[in-house]
Amino acid sequence: MTPLPFHRDLRVTREHLDEQNHVNNLEYMKWVLEISEAHWVAKTPLDIRENYVWFVLDHYIQYRRQAFLGEELTVTTWIENYSKVKSERHVKITRKSDAKTIVEARTNWCFVDQHTKKPTRITSEVVKPYFEFESA
Repeated sequence: MTPLPFHRDLRVTREHLDEQNHVNNLEYMKWVLEISEAHWVAKTPLDIRENYVWFVLDHYIQYRRQAFLGEELTVTTWIENYSKVKSERHVKITRKSDAKTIVEARTNWCFVDQHTKKPTRITSEVVKPYFEFESA
């Protein structure tokens, strides 16, 4: 089972910067959440999205380099693994000009029934679009 990555490109704008004129750490967290949501919406059928949602359990983020105004970045995410009701998603943000890693993040999510608000089992139907499954 191999994770299928999902990518988005973005350009750093003035609104992303802090008083040191580099990307504010909170912007990276926003991008982690945005790419996660975009991946879910792009790969999951509407009927599943209407009945289930993901709640964040925790984030771990490493800031490796700074990014500055005008730089083009690629945000990549993938599901690293999953269990009964939890999933571990990774996000990597790289600078397009030199392919250097800017940020690496790992988020643990809990799969929740939209109506009961209780954790629910992650089925093969839910994960199938996110992985390439090797044939035996």
